[in-house]
Amino acid sequence: MYLSQNWLTISKGEMMMKKILFLVMAVLTAASMMIAGCGGGDKKAAEPEKVLRVGTEPTFAPFEFQKEGSKSYDGFDMDLARAIGKQMGYKVEIVSMGFDALIPALNSGNIDVVAAGMSINEERQKAVTFSEPYYTSGLIVMVNKDNNEVKSVKDLEGKRIACQIGTTGEKNARNVANAKVTAFNTNDEAVMELKNKGVDAIINDSPVVGYYLAQGGNASMKTVGDIMEAEQYGLAVKKGNDKLAGEINKALAELKKNGEYDKIYKTWFGEVKK
Repeated sequence: MYLSQNWLTISKGEMMMKKILFLVMAVLTAASMMIAGCGGGDKKAAEPEKVLRVGTEPTFAPFEFQKEGSKSYDGFDMDLARAIGKQMGYKVEIVSMGFDALIPALNSGNIDVVAAGMSINEERQKAVTFSEPYYTSGLIVMVNKDNNEVKSVKDLEGKRIACQIGTTGEKNARNVANAKVTAFNTNDEAVMELKNKGVDAIINDSPVVGYYLAQGGNASMKTVGDIMEAEQYGLAVKKGNDKLAGEINKALAELKKNGEYDKIYKTWFGEVKK
């Protein structure tokens, strides 16, 4: 009888040890699974976010500008750049600088793309690689409303002309015979000079002038003559970066196909050019 009870006691002890061992193993297994799960989450969180640094000069409404008191960047180019970045799977970061600093910043690697109403021309194509054109523009002359002497660009010979530095407006202004050309860092500064009658006229992109007049500028200013030199805008990337240019072109084509480009265009220009 004693031996039987002892045997039962030992069996119960073994069973208890097995239960404890099972529970310990279960706890360890659960803990290892939690650690593995957390490790996977950390790995995913550690993946760097793809950022597309877009350089612009934000005084070129309605393409790129900042509303008074706002830190955000608005305009056709800004909306289009963000849409292209999203289509490519990038977060877009806008970088503001002077227009003449954009190409050097691009080629030094400080930015990835220029979106600044930049006209595609032979000189710039030597320095950067452009995307497919995304907008067709042209130049126009703007004068004070009481100026009845200047009726076209030809009448600017020998006159004082304001423009923005590094633009095709400046290039055309300097081609006017005997004109005194003053190039300003921003379009706003050029407009102020015209308001103060420090110059006789401004040469600038037609949609930019049109937007300014529509926002109240027509109370004191007007355009004269025909639109000059139809020109196309492109997004610029570092010279030779065909891979990024190709990705941008693909995204731009998709935005035109799915209607997003037309939606952005209508926001800023009211109708879509066909």
